[in-house]
Amino acid sequence: MAKNKSANIKAVLAKLITGVFEKSKKQSLNYKQIAAKLNLTDPLSKEIIQEIIQDQILAGVLVQSEKGKYKIKDLKILITGTVDMTADGSGYVVPDDEFEKDIYVAPRKLRNALNGDKVSVHVYANKSGKKKEGEVVEIIKRAKTEFIGIAKVSDKFAFVIPDDRKMLHDIFVPLPDINQAKNNEKVVVSITDWPEGAKNPIGKITKVLGVQGENNTEMNAILAQYGFPLQFPDAVEAEANAIPEQLTEEDLKGRRDFREVLTFTIDPADAKDFDDAISFKKLENGVYEIGVHIADVSHYVRPGSELDKEAYDRATSVYLVDRVIPMLPERLSNGVCSLRPNEDKLCFSAVFKMNDKAEILDKWFGKTIIHSNTRFSYEDAQLIIENKLGKHVDEILKLNELAHLLREEKFRNGAISFESTEVKFKLDEKGKPIGVYVKERKDAHKLIEDFMLLANKQVAEYVAKKHKGKNKLTFVYRNHEAPNLENLNNFVTFAARFGYKINTKSDKEIAKSLNYLMEDVEGKKEQNMLTSLAIRSMAKAIYTTKRTNHYGLAFDFYTHFTSPIRRYPDIMVHRLLENYLNNGKSANAEEFELASIHSSAMEKKAAEAERASIKYKQAEYLEDNIGEVYKGIISGVTEWGMYVEIIENKCEGMVRLRDLTDDFYVLDEKNYRIIGQRKGKIYQLGDEVMIVIKKVDLSKRQIDFKIHSDS
Repeated sequence: MAKNKSANIKAVLAKLITGVFEKSKKQSLNYKQIAAKLNLTDPLSKEIIQEIIQDQILAGVLVQSEKGKYKIKDLKILITGTVDMTADGSGYVVPDDEFEKDIYVAPRKLRNALNGDKVSVHVYANKSGKKKEGEVVEIIKRAKTEFIGIAKVSDKFAFVIPDDRKMLHDIFVPLPDINQAKNNEKVVVSITDWPEGAKNPIGKITKVLGVQGENNTEMNAILAQYGFPLQFPDAVEAEANAIPEQLTEEDLKGRRDFREVLTFTIDPADAKDFDDAISFKKLENGVYEIGVHIADVSHYVRPGSELDKEAYDRATSVYLVDRVIPMLPERLSNGVCSLRPNEDKLCFSAVFKMNDKAEILDKWFGKTIIHSNTRFSYEDAQLIIENKLGKHVDEILKLNELAHLLREEKFRNGAISFESTEVKFKLDEKGKPIGVYVKERKDAHKLIEDFMLLANKQVAEYVAKKHKGKNKLTFVYRNHEAPNLENLNNFVTFAARFGYKINTKSDKEIAKSLNYLMEDVEGKKEQNMLTSLAIRSMAKAIYTTKRTNHYGLAFDFYTHFTSPIRRYPDIMVHRLLENYLNNGKSANAEEFELASIHSSAMEKKAAEAERASIKYKQAEYLEDNIGEVYKGIISGVTEWGMYVEIIENKCEGMVRLRDLTDDFYVLDEKNYRIIGQRKGKIYQLGDEVMIVIKKVDLSKRQIDFKIHSDS
């Protein structure tokens, strides 16, 4: 008891001593001066002060400035950073300075800051002196003020319960601001005020999305959640509608004419926006002229126009389970720019002369006009490849042969092939999933992909090498860095448990081993899990003006040139390439780097929205299957549970640790497993388990499993 009392006294003294140094600012003090300021004159107190000073030096709070004198270590008392909320209402501020540690902020000290907000935080050491704590003193910028949620409307007031699990405050809505929302409808609410001292923010409902649980409502809610607008502004639609479909003589000036050359598109059966077409012409002496023709979107979307501003803001088309939200209005994406069959269309093209070994003998880049003869679906083209019969069979077979050679060269150079299983839903007329099927990638898909990769690579290489030396041309590249070695080694260790060996001696050996693994694992129950882990061990691809190689493709130069209807970086690439083909000056690097950063961020959001729509459809598909037993594979482990993917339908849910009642389980993060503390039972990533569907929460897009009692 006496020992505890002594420790408490020491802790109080430590706080007082830190306070003395803080008030003294940068002044150095010895232990006697500190004792005097605290009115402590007895020898024992002075001895304890000396002990505390040494503890504080070890903790990094104090430093010895000169012999026998100390001062508080220079701390950034005010730090700016981003709030990361936790489920208990507290938060961490992640500093802008990557060398600073995260700062814990207690709930009462967040001062109305919300998840993702940019804040200024006052930092101080906690009682132990070992951990940084803080208090928000200013909200510099809100991450967002709009939230999706369920309206609760009564006779006297209304409020919205946000869907966002990190938004822990309901939003009060005065009745005049409910925008005709009805009780339990899903809505978009915008925060308009948060009075000092008020527990809840005040807001207004800006959009009623519809009845909770209806397909349209939920898909629109996902789009709104990730910041994608549900419709185009009137000014943008008006600008798009004013563009004539009929080409003029002015449009054709300076273009190379490919209208008499055999040209076709190969796309998904339900596609409407055709970005790319392939032309094929046999020349003499076993040489082929192959054109990769890309919709000339930059001809219609001019810098500074309303169309351009909107395309920049969106940065990408979004592909949900049941719909596409285009980057450009339908007038352009499905009409004027789309390379539809039997129509003259403007393109920006990469044209290659190749021999039978797929070696490039000559290349040309420039503006063109084409006339697509045929529109193939992937299935159509695949049948021609497999049966060696059908329209343009000779041309398609030759293109497929050349694509195989391009692919082989790519893999010889160290490219990595990640072939994860892509699951698609069969939907009824109301959008409800009634079946699941696996989408196969066959030669027809890869044929198009390989020629698009070729065009992207060659365009990037042309610009990168156009000006050698110091005067490099500003350009937008697609960058993919080598993997973090620690992440890769963790994956190597885990893959070894399944009998897969990965050689990490060089980038080429890593790629070779990973490709062998991907080939070997294809069709096996662990395919998705191992592929997902391998991808997670890799760096993320981004857009940037900083020229570096693409690790995953093993290309020294790479860009995105081939999809300007659905990606804004491709529009930037078209503009820059046109400028440099005309010997224009290098563009402003800072402007294009900012646009690249924005495009990368929006691409990430689009991927998250797509995943959210898949999660919703998975939950909807299993909603009526509560109590059903399935065989699954453990696909992820966390401190609160383990994810299990059902082998039969690829739907993923969670077994929560609190539902494992036979023991107390904890996460062994390094070894991808959870371990029972008393009985030692282990659930390992990749293990097969029998699960029961326990609960489905559509609003949260969550599926809860429990372990079947017999497993």
